[in-house]
Amino acid sequence: MTEEQHLREYTKALKARLPRHFFEPVPARLAYLPVFLTLLGLCAGGIVATPYVLLKLLLSFGVGYSFIALGFLAHEILHGAVTKNPTVRSVAGTLAFIPLMVGARLWRKWHNIEHHAHTQHPEDDPDAMGALESAIQKPIVKWMFRQVPALRSFFLFFSFTFWFTLHAYRMFRHFLPDFKPQERPIVVFQAVLPVLVWLLVLLWLGPLNFLFVFVIPWLIANFIAMSFIATNHLLNPITETNDPLLNSLTVRNPKWLEWLTLGFGYHIEHHVFPALSPKYAQAVAQKIKELWPERYNELPHWKALFYLWKTPRLYRDHRNLIEPTTGHVFGTMGFGLNDGKIKQPQPKPPGRGLGKRRA
Repeated sequence: MTEEQHLREYTKALKARLPRHFFEPVPARLAYLPVFLTLLGLCAGGIVATPYVLLKLLLSFGVGYSFIALGFLAHEILHGAVTKNPTVRSVAGTLAFIPLMVGARLWRKWHNIEHHAHTQHPEDDPDAMGALESAIQKPIVKWMFRQVPALRSFFLFFSFTFWFTLHAYRMFRHFLPDFKPQERPIVVFQAVLPVLVWLLVLLWLGPLNFLFVFVIPWLIANFIAMSFIATNHLLNPITETNDPLLNSLTVRNPKWLEWLTLGFGYHIEHHVFPALSPKYAQAVAQKIKELWPERYNELPHWKALFYLWKTPRLYRDHRNLIEPTTGHVFGTMGFGLNDGKIKQPQPKPPGRGLGKRRA
């Protein structure tokens, strides 16, 4: 892997080689919104109507799919890939993000501006994992990394069931002071609205039906969201320069699953052109592979999840992950992790780690 390149080097080269209409919104994608809302309503109605718990559980998976599909659609809408109309974008994005309990205006600040501008930057990306020296100062992180790696991986994957929404709440607290005073009421309203909606649903349906209409689907949607988000970046190097071919990973699934998830796995392409409709992502991927084949990072989704399970989540340096309990070092994407197997752990440098290896 060569040294970092800036995002604009890729966009300049690609725009000269791609059709102009690739960079226009695709309003037809807005038709997904009533489709997913209808699916949600039908499955929720079935849950309420049936007395059979197993059928309620089966239908809750349908609700869960509608939740995450709406989340993927909200991501498109709020990037401007569906419409440039600010009112339509705000209303549709707010509605589509209600299941995952994320405010549209917050998302544009946290994700569109901060994450995309500073992807995998160790201090400035709000979604990046920390370096060893800073992260282990936090008691919860220090405790976590004293656990055996398999248990820690289990905790990580278990946290996927709630982490997206929890992280959104953390981002709300972090970024609210950054908004202008006149903007804060709408940010607060969009944060409170989903809570009020689901409280009303709880009062209307009762605890048992609410479990199947919201709680189980919410856990499913969070897990699916995090299974993409974590693999899209957390196996990649830390970068000081915003280089999407170095700091992002495209994960591939069977064609039918990529269609169901609205092409969200094409993440390098998304970071090169955030407002690009996923409709064109595969064509852009092919062009990137032609121009920079040695820099392009792509894995099957299942393999990226396997690598995520087998490697620690702390960076020893920009290019390597470290297991603090043993001092073993693992490469990142492009630096030993994508050569068909996980790179054999390296011994730690003297003076690193959290203590003796646990039995």
